[in-house]
Amino acid sequence: MQVIIPAAGMGKRLGEETANKTKCMVKLGDKTLIEHCLDSVTKHQITRIIIVVGFEKNKLKEFLGEEYNGIKIVYVDNDDFDKTNNIYSVFLAKDYLLEDDTILIESDLIFDPKIFEMVLENKCKDIAVVDKYRAWMDGTVVKIDDDFSISHFIPKNSFNYEEIDTYFKTVNIYKFSKSFLKEIYIPFLEAYSKALGKNEYYEQVLKVIVNLDTKHLKALTLNGQMWYEIDDAQDLDIADVMFSSPERKFDLLSNRYGGYWRFDELIDFCYLVNPYFPPKKMIDEIDFSLQKLMQSYPSGQEVQAMLAAKMFNIPKDYIAVGNGAAELINIMKNCMSHKFGIYGPTFEEYTARFQDIDLKISKNDGFSYAHQDVMDLSKQNDGVILINPDNPTGNFIDYDGIIKILEEFKLSKKILVLDESFLDFADNGFNSSALKKSVLEEFDNLIVIKSIGKSFGIGGLRLGVLASSNKELITKIKKDISIWNINSVSEFYLQIIAKYYDEYIEACEKLKYARKILMKGLEEIEYIQPYPSQANYIFCKLINKDSRELAIKLCNEYGILIKDCSSKESINQSYIRIAVRDIRDNEYLLSGLQNI
Repeated sequence: MQVIIPAAGMGKRLGEETANKTKCMVKLGDKTLIEHCLDSVTKHQITRIIIVVGFEKNKLKEFLGEEYNGIKIVYVDNDDFDKTNNIYSVFLAKDYLLEDDTILIESDLIFDPKIFEMVLENKCKDIAVVDKYRAWMDGTVVKIDDDFSISHFIPKNSFNYEEIDTYFKTVNIYKFSKSFLKEIYIPFLEAYSKALGKNEYYEQVLKVIVNLDTKHLKALTLNGQMWYEIDDAQDLDIADVMFSSPERKFDLLSNRYGGYWRFDELIDFCYLVNPYFPPKKMIDEIDFSLQKLMQSYPSGQEVQAMLAAKMFNIPKDYIAVGNGAAELINIMKNCMSHKFGIYGPTFEEYTARFQDIDLKISKNDGFSYAHQDVMDLSKQNDGVILINPDNPTGNFIDYDGIIKILEEFKLSKKILVLDESFLDFADNGFNSSALKKSVLEEFDNLIVIKSIGKSFGIGGLRLGVLASSNKELITKIKKDISIWNINSVSEFYLQIIAKYYDEYIEACEKLKYARKILMKGLEEIEYIQPYPSQANYIFCKLINKDSRELAIKLCNEYGILIKDCSSKESINQSYIRIAVRDIRDNEYLLSGLQNI
């Protein structure tokens, strides 16, 4: 068995990374792509390695030499690399292909070494490695029969998302028998090249062969083994995460702050949304209008404010709409010169933006605090920022306590910034909100902030509101917001949300039940001390276990991402925050924690 690696291309889409070297010499971690490949290949009984070189070929030859781990390397020169595609590279190596069974591996791949073992061990003579098609994939797509024969290559203009469950993506690793190469593939390759030229791809020949219904080519389907094809900087970034060391992988994922849909096997217990909302009917309604929404500009701030005011039943001049609560927090900071106090550990968007903030760490178990603690904090400041329930601790002050704080602040002329982003998940949370006309009008020293994304399950749409009866402040904030700060999909969401409010209340009840079951499970794990929470997350202290080590293990062994809170200000012990997801995901998390 020999291996052929086409590596003549220029890799222009990688920009500066390939300005003076071929794509397979780009580094991923501490090794180049070609080293990753050859390290996997040369662990096995391979007779030789054939590398087709072109762009910066001398650098690659000098880098690898004449052998790798004791296995001979044969170089085939493609001096027309800038005018041809990989069909010509394979064509140039055809004489070598006629001499032995061959495994073809494209040079821009990084893959789990187990995949190469699976190819060698598979009894079928001619196979293509394939994986279930997923959203991030690009390139050649096929269908397979019940007997694992590849039945169709799907042209790009025939790709149909309604059939996506039947599609497989080629991984660009193939095993060809000598007889298949000699009797079928090479003759077709020669004919195809003469008819259509050198600027095609070797898989086009396979497509012709498959269309003849020969059933020669079988599919070897992967089952969770990792691989990635690297064409551009984004691919390199994602592959770097996937194939990093356990500690670095966790750090890279944590520092992305989202975008986890790119990592199929990852379950996000870190970032906080509602797993039970929106309902399918609402998603279908958005999907039905999506093309029109993408092609249309959103309205300006006044229309957004009107829609949000309707959602919360308050006057539109009491409310501003933001690209998530984070945008409004930053703008509010720019519009106010007051000094605020805040209890920590807390949501770092406040401590980062309000740099003169008076951060106090509660000495109570679980960093809890109550009404009188808030009053004490206000004495040395112009007001207090209160996240209720707090993030990450889940600390909660009930409605009567909030009203009592507001009454005392009104007398002392203090300001209360009340973040209710997680309030709807609290017991009796819908009746505990200060985001209503009567409360806002009674207390013009109250500013309410609410992230719609977190509670309404649309973190990706980036929606938040800020409300106050202080019209001067609202006017200032609106003036500081760009004319199109939220997109048309977000505006449409505000437009239709009223139709689904009963389903939203039901979704929050489901979340509360899931939280209760998760809390019970966490209490049964001997090294975890969970604290009471009224939010969609649970704050936990670890007993004789390091929070970072635990988070890294969960990430790499179970594909679970949690929040390691040990890095938060003034926390010097091991604490974690776990998002509440649906029952099935929560059970999987508990299983992982119990095993560890």
